[in-house]
Amino acid sequence: MPELLSYDDFRAALQDAIKGREAANASFSQAWADGKLQRHHFARWAENHYHYVGPFADYLAYIYSNTPDHFTDAKDFLLQNMYEEELADIRHTDLLIRFAEACGTTKERIVDPNNMNAVTRGLQSWCYATSMREHFAVATAALVVGLESQVPTIYKKQIVPLREAYGFTEDEIEFFDLHITSDEVHGERGYQIVLECADTPALQQRCLQYVRWGAEMRFAYTRSLYDTYVAPDLGQMDSGDGVVMVEELLGSA
Repeated sequence: MPELLSYDDFRAALQDAIKGREAANASFSQAWADGKLQRHHFARWAENHYHYVGPFADYLAYIYSNTPDHFTDAKDFLLQNMYEEELADIRHTDLLIRFAEACGTTKERIVDPNNMNAVTRGLQSWCYATSMREHFAVATAALVVGLESQVPTIYKKQIVPLREAYGFTEDEIEFFDLHITSDEVHGERGYQIVLECADTPALQQRCLQYVRWGAEMRFAYTRSLYDTYVAPDLGQMDSGDGVVMVEELLGSA
């Protein structure tokens, strides 16, 4: 039976649970950072991303409702995170819509759930199920550590090409700039909650499992955007031995 990990060992294990599963290394993120995308690809990203992050305050609210009253620091963090998503200077989803409109899509398309793909739908459903059903420390591990804490690394890699390669204005990319700052704070607070509140070996191990699953879910979601929207446009994809034409792969199947 696993023993209770020390604070330092548990934190290292949480970080290791994400390694090798980082969404920043998925094919869509790589193509983005390498300047290979076009604005209509960003539009499809935004139409999907809205349905993943748009309900984030809802996910947090379910976690909040499952958090006992005496965990005041955890409850305060969840409330603050919800406030920043929905009631601060500007809703985060409004900034996402601003970026999406600069890419050529419309608010009507963005909010229409018919415009997300199946993997995005699965990620959204997993977030809802985890936040509703799991112990609050496990759900925090999944959504804040496994998912949200990755955001600064992802967006730091992507915001420079948005300016320099793709020609977006600072107003159009405010969504990314804001999250680089805010999610560094959120991610660290998420770690602290999990480290302090997962106080049994079983809870620690379940937190680690959900961090792994969360990272895998975000990686799969990001890769699916490339497979669904980018690869058909490029007519090719990278293989271990170089570039292989999709038609050739299909023909040999």
